[in-house]
Order: sequence, then structure tokens, then C-alpha cells
Amino acid sequence: MLRSNRCSRWSEAGSASLEFITAGMILLVPLVYLVLALSALQGGALAVEGAARQAARVYVQAPDEGTATARAHRAVAFALSDYGLDPGDAEVQIECAGGTSRCLTSRGLVTVTVRIGIALPLVPDMLALNQSASVPMTAASTQMVSRFGGLG
Repeated sequence: MLRSNRCSRWSEAGSASLEFITAGMILLVPLVYLVLALSALQGGALAVEGAARQAARVYVQAPDEGTATARAHRAVAFALSDYGLDPGDAEVQIECAGGTSRCLTSRGLVTVTVRIGIALPLVPDMLALNQSASVPMTAASTQMVSRFGGLG
């Protein structure tokens, strides 16, 4: 009787480490993906926030509206490419307070809104899954034109 008990104990030797590795992988893989996805989303949020803020700042400091628009789009492209995002995917909207046609009036408010979709990591490009597996990010920034801004 003692002998059969010893055999059953030896037949299960080593299975605890196998179970630990299997359970660890089942828990570790989703956790690693969660960290990757959250870091991609955080990077995207920082990118659109910085792009909107910088675009609004350079817009209100420009001498005319044509130059201001070009500088704002260049600032958005630079900020998004800093974070590894494609500036061509971004949508930039520039609005003036009060609905006036001229934005660069003295003490006028200019709001720049930047929208972009942040793709989740490790989603394949086939079957357009990467388009449906993206999270839209939007940021807006408002800056005031200097009181001497509309004089030129």
C-alpha cells in the first residue's frame, strides 16, 4: 500500500512548474498587450494636446492669416511626427471667436482643434481592421491674439 502511494506522488512530479508557466503565460500576454495599448493611447493624447497648443501659439503670433494657417499646419505636423504619428491622418480646424472672418484681430480668440485616430498596437492591416481598431483623439487649444496683433 505504501508503494502505490509513492508511485502516484512521483507521477505528478514536475507538473506544478508546467501549470505555473501555462497560467503565467495566459495572464502575462494580455497584461503586456494592455500596457502596450495604454502607452500608445497616452502617447497619442500627448501628441494631439501638444500639437493643438503649439498650433494655436504660432497662429496668434503670425503677421497675417495665410502665414498663420501655414505655420499652424506645420506645427501640427512637427508635433505629431515627434510622436511617430502620420501628420496626413490629422484633421486641423481653426476657428475664431465670435464667428468673424478675420482671426488676427486685436485681443481676438483663436481656437485650434486637432483630431486623429490612434491605432491600437499589433492589429493587422489586412481587411481594414486597423481602421476600426483605432481610438479617436481630439484636443483643442485657445489662444488670445496680442492687443497689438491686429495693427499690421
